[in-house]
Amino acid sequence: MAVLSTLAPKDLLVLASCALTLCVLAYRAWSQRRLLRARAGTPPNVLPAAKVNEKDREPGEWTPVAFDYPRLEPHKEHFSNVKPIPYRPFKWGDYHVTMGIRGMAWDEWIELDREFPLMHKVADYRIRTRGDRLLSVHPAQPGVVDSGHAAAEELMYELSEYLSRRHPDVYKVTRRAVSKNREENGWYGEGKIKTITIIPFNETYDLEKEEPLKVSRMLMQEDFTIMLEGSDGRYYLQAGAVVIAGSWRLEDKMGMPLEEIHTSGNVPQYQSKLQMSMERYFRRLPLDKPIVRNNYAVQLVQEPEMRSPAPAPGSLLDVDPDELAWAATMNGSEDTNDFERAKHINDQVDNATTSVTDAQNDKGYPASRTTTPATPRTVRLRTERQTLRRLPRTGAIVFTIRVYQTPFEELLREPGVPGRMASAIRSWPEDVARYKARDAYEGILPLLDQCHAEQVAKGLVSEEDKKSTFPF
Repeated sequence: MAVLSTLAPKDLLVLASCALTLCVLAYRAWSQRRLLRARAGTPPNVLPAAKVNEKDREPGEWTPVAFDYPRLEPHKEHFSNVKPIPYRPFKWGDYHVTMGIRGMAWDEWIELDREFPLMHKVADYRIRTRGDRLLSVHPAQPGVVDSGHAAAEELMYELSEYLSRRHPDVYKVTRRAVSKNREENGWYGEGKIKTITIIPFNETYDLEKEEPLKVSRMLMQEDFTIMLEGSDGRYYLQAGAVVIAGSWRLEDKMGMPLEEIHTSGNVPQYQSKLQMSMERYFRRLPLDKPIVRNNYAVQLVQEPEMRSPAPAPGSLLDVDPDELAWAATMNGSEDTNDFERAKHINDQVDNATTSVTDAQNDKGYPASRTTTPATPRTVRLRTERQTLRRLPRTGAIVFTIRVYQTPFEELLREPGVPGRMASAIRSWPEDVARYKARDAYEGILPLLDQCHAEQVAKGLVSEEDKKSTFPF
């Protein structure tokens, strides 16, 4: 104000005139952008993807974005001819807790392979028998975060668009007529999908009538969760379909913020090593940069002759003898909570002297003891391929989880894998070893060492392999 008071009246008029001119130019530019979006069919309240700036929006607020996906090339092979990708996400040397993320190409979002029919059968059984506990939309938490319903519906349409374009020999869709309102259309301005058919299974879903979470889960081999940002800046689990988690239950995590999901599961070193970077990454995840990561665990299953009584025909173990859906051999019944499960497993141990409190220990990890011996026939490597991407309409983050199970007998024959796996298992610090239940299967380590020595002797691997980096 002191500066302005020293100016002559004519100078003030010049400044006022300049300010007015700038306002007029800004208004014209805004009007022009609005007109161009209208001509392109984009409603005024829908932002172009390039204009999204995470720093400018308030926590929990999201303006729908007009985002056209890169054109997808149809997959060259039918899924029945595609082998599952052998992800082996462990390495030589010291263990480090990291997010382990890498960029993902759009045409790699959802993977189909020859295990699709089996996993589809297991998913169908699980949804029919306990779907209300495996598929869930959490209601809005007033003043904090919206319901996951709109995001679940958006994901269903996204998957239908993606899969029918990436695998046109597997999925067939019918569409509505093209609408003048771009927001009501499908990808690339085509009509909105009405129905989708999984051709080899002869199953058709009406997207306007059926439950979105069920449709999405039955279309693919992946489980998924949907995270929404709250007004406090935290991301909450507001919807999901978790059918083959193996050792955790969706019903226990629904409505939780990201950090509580991990701390309630006693994820080692989460608060000290991962929490800040994960929360920051979720907040900043852009629409056009999906990511992927892998992790792994070791699982014990019972051989058929070990099961007494034998699984009843039509039961889960009859449909899923490798315990893909739920690791009962390791964790006991799916219908007990963590504390009861620890006691159940502990009680199975002959002459056990460890109390339930000791079994859980001061970290709160459930007991990992089981009477099933660790042998090449009972051990499985369980790996997960996890993807993260943001949805343009709701701003929700979709987390997909594809599970792979490999018999230990197969791993022993893979060049370089036995030695690398043994090194990784031995490198775990105590909290990680307890979390991954190493005591249940560490008896396999000498066999891994033996196989590694034999591979070295045959020239299949060398010391140089220990210096190699592995993508998965």
